[in-house]
Amino acid sequence: MTRKEVIGDCTLYLGDCMDILPTLGKVDAVCTDPPYGINAARTRNSQKDGWVDYGVDGWDKERPGRDVFDLMLAAAPMQVIWGGNYFTDYLPPTMQWLSWDKGQDGFSLADFELAWSSQNKAARRINYPRALALKDGKEHPTQKPLAVMKWTLEQMGKPRTVLDPFMGSGTTGVAAVDLRLEFVGIELEQKFFSIACRRIEQAYKQRSLFDAEPVKAPQQLGLEAA
Repeated sequence: MTRKEVIGDCTLYLGDCMDILPTLGKVDAVCTDPPYGINAARTRNSQKDGWVDYGVDGWDKERPGRDVFDLMLAAAPMQVIWGGNYFTDYLPPTMQWLSWDKGQDGFSLADFELAWSSQNKAARRINYPRALALKDGKEHPTQKPLAVMKWTLEQMGKPRTVLDPFMGSGTTGVAAVDLRLEFVGIELEQKFFSIACRRIEQAYKQRSLFDAEPVKAPQQLGLEAA
């Protein structure tokens, strides 16, 4: 671990999750989106075809090892792992899969994405258009929409404490702040860690502004005389 930041109910670690996970206590749930090993950093750092250069390379050249998944499965009684279809050799068979339908068929990327869930429940799907996802302000090559991550935590029953060992730009943490949950995040890349800290700080400020808005008293409407 090279840095630790505490922001509200969120504790953020800059470092390798393999080093940090064994030092943490149990949490209620793991919700994460690990690198898939498809070299997304290379393809999405190219200016060709309109890709954005995010300035960080090499983080998606290989999948995390099985030992990382063993630690995640041991860290909590419940897990949701986006990109679970890339890790079926690491994960046990399950009843529930979650799906994000991007509302745009035949695009160069996948029409939908899948998450492995440890829950013994029916499979669920969220329809959230790709165009709406861009309104979040994408700061990571594989950043999930905030609405999708909030929906994911809601499918998990809004667990009190959520751990994301591959925090990226912090969307799971922002979702946790919005839902008033405790959050623990780990990120290896300095740039994305700084972005996550900023986004989570902003989420708390926005929540404070929302909480500070005066609640209008109910208005009693009189009945007109017959």
